[in-house]
Amino acid sequence: MGAIKVHEFTSVDASVGAPMWTMPFPWTEEQTADTAALTAGASALLLGRSTYEMFGPAWSQRTAEDDPGAPFFNDSHKYVVSGTLTEPSWGPATVLPYDRDGIAALKDEVDGDLYVSGSATLVRALLADGLVDELHLFVYPVLVGSGPYLAHEGGPQTTLALLSSTAYPNGVLHVVYGPALPTAEGTQAD
Repeated sequence: MGAIKVHEFTSVDASVGAPMWTMPFPWTEEQTADTAALTAGASALLLGRSTYEMFGPAWSQRTAEDDPGAPFFNDSHKYVVSGTLTEPSWGPATVLPYDRDGIAALKDEVDGDLYVSGSATLVRALLADGLVDELHLFVYPVLVGSGPYLAHEGGPQTTLALLSSTAYPNGVLHVVYGPALPTAEGTQAD
């Protein structure tokens, strides 16, 4: 049984759109190592359609010499959650509809973790349905002032438990959350 591990670049104001605002903050060796550790236990990617369509052209042109992460992104199986995509065009891929029980079953079927990057709409649904085992937020020291945002107005309140946090010299904060533990009364802990 694997875990669903989500990786999001976010601004301080929780914008998770195309993260061009990350460019002024070059990656540190520790940030690279932490991201590599996150993908190391994953055997497949779980992506929303938009992220899949954005990643395909970008990653398919990269080799291991260009980026050590290229083999993982290009060769790993991709599960693409979409109601409109019919023919995947990048790497080994399966298109599936969003279904809470189906995604939970996929976690049990895949040998290893499922890695999610970007895919804000998918991540919102996974969080609401309690399917995210680890939420890795790389918080950049910038206020963007526009979305899309990790949470949307009117969405459900979801309580999380802090698992770890690391501050990098470039000002980025890596915060890892997991599901909140239930209390004795059966409700989520604050």
